[in-house]
Amino acid sequence: MVIDDHPLFCDALSMTLKSAVGIARVETSDHLEDALSRLGQAPRPDIVLLDLNLPDVTGLDGLIRLKTAVGETPVVVVSSMADPRLIGTAIRAGAAGFVPKHSPRDVFRAAFATIAEGEVYVPDGVVLSDQTGAPARDDAIRRLALLTPQQGRILQLICAGKLNKQIAFDLSIAETTVKAHVTAIMRKLGVQSRTQAVLIAQEASFSGVMTDPS
Repeated sequence: MVIDDHPLFCDALSMTLKSAVGIARVETSDHLEDALSRLGQAPRPDIVLLDLNLPDVTGLDGLIRLKTAVGETPVVVVSSMADPRLIGTAIRAGAAGFVPKHSPRDVFRAAFATIAEGEVYVPDGVVLSDQTGAPARDDAIRRLALLTPQQGRILQLICAGKLNKQIAFDLSIAETTVKAHVTAIMRKLGVQSRTQAVLIAQEASFSGVMTDPS
């Protein structure tokens, strides 16, 4: 499955995967929520390729929520942003590999071969430090990974400034259910307020990664 909101890139990547990698069937989705709905059905794809910059996610939130949903299924980030700090953070967040968006076919072939051997693929010339990144950011990613997909969606709506009543309407669930999720979210994140939960989410944003001097 390819999750990317640019139709032309989806078409080009689908052809690359079929011709260069030998994948027989490629599904596409332009929003994370649509992809998560599809991934809840059988059969589940063998591998997922994810663009980090989607209309309905911010920063590494999409990767974290996707990894929670797919379990052991490899997720490969395919992004036009190839800063080593972002690559390292994506790998620490659970990505099985990182491929720059405009890589030639040989790179995708090499990436899939590496991942098939159970190893993590990083672009040539990128050296990942053995050390973790900023402690606050890595801790935020660890906490966010504890959330269920539904809780991740609700946290995203909280970050957008929506109240429980608005979230209930958007997700077609009862307001009491939203309140229960919010309580669980704050417990898993180890915070006491919605504002603190938003700050945890912001630690995993692109701006948080790219301003980190490590």
